[in-house]
Amino acid sequence: MRNLKTALLLGATIALGATACTKPADNAAKPGTSAPAAAEKASPTLVTVNGKAINQQTLDTFVQAVTGKPAAEATKEQKDALLEQLVNMTLAAQAAEKDGLAAVPDVQARLDLLNTQILAEAASEKYVKAHPVSDDEVKAAYDLEVTNMPKEYKARHILVEKKEAADAIIKELQAGGDFAKIAKAQSKDPGSAAKGGDLGWFSGQSMVKPFSDALAKLEKGKTTTEPVQTQYGYHVIQLEDTRSPTAPAFDDVKDQVRQFAQRKKLQSYLDDLRKTATIQKTG
Repeated sequence: MRNLKTALLLGATIALGATACTKPADNAAKPGTSAPAAAEKASPTLVTVNGKAINQQTLDTFVQAVTGKPAAEATKEQKDALLEQLVNMTLAAQAAEKDGLAAVPDVQARLDLLNTQILAEAASEKYVKAHPVSDDEVKAAYDLEVTNMPKEYKARHILVEKKEAADAIIKELQAGGDFAKIAKAQSKDPGSAAKGGDLGWFSGQSMVKPFSDALAKLEKGKTTTEPVQTQYGYHVIQLEDTRSPTAPAFDDVKDQVRQFAQRKKLQSYLDDLRKTATIQKTG
C-alpha cells in the first residue's frame, strides 16, 4: 500500500554552493527552525562583526540546522564553535557585498530562490499549524486508500509472436487442450513458460494496460477468446482467481496516513491560491 507508507516532503532543498559555510544556511531555511521575528521580542546580541549583529535567535537557528537537534540540546562547545563559524560566514558575506557579488546574476538568482523558499515554507508551516488533520480525516483517508487498493489476480498466459499462432492456441484450448502443456511447448515468455504459463499473484497495475484490461473482463476459470496484443506480442490469458489485497492495520500506518492527508490538505490550499493568482508564462 504504497501511498500509506510513503511520507512526501513539503519543501525542496536548494544548493547554495560547495563551501561548508553556505550549506547550513540552506538547511536553516526548513520549517520549524525559527519563529517569525515579529512574533518574538528582540533576541539578545551575541557578537557584532563590523557593526553587523549576530543574535541568539540566529545562532539557535544555525545550531539546529547543523546538528539537526534543538539548540537547547547542543553543548557549549558546539555553540561556541558554530558562533565562530557564523562570524566567518558574516565576514565572507560582507566581503562579497563589498565586491558587488550580490548583483551578479547567478548570485542574485540564488538569493531570490532562497528567499522564496524560506517564505513559502513559513507559509506552509503556518497553514499546517492552523489547519491540522483531525483523527476523523485520518481514518477517512485510510479507508479511501483501502477501498482503492487494486485487485490482485492469479493467472496464466501464453505469449507468441504472431496473432495466427494465438488464434490457433485459443482453438486448441476450446477443443479441450491443456493450458499448462501448451504454454510449456509454445510460450515465448522465459519467466513463465517452464511453469505452464503461471504468473502467480500480481496486481493489475503491474501489467501493461491491454493485459490488465483483458484480465478485468475475464471471469474466474475463463480464457480470453481473442488474442491480447501488447508490445511483447500476443497473449492468451487464463484467469484462475482474484482477491483483494490485505491492507496494513490502521494503527500501524496512521502516522504515515496523517502526513499524507496533511499534505493533501496543504496542496488544496496551494491550488486555491493558484485559482486567484495571475500567472503568465512568457517562455
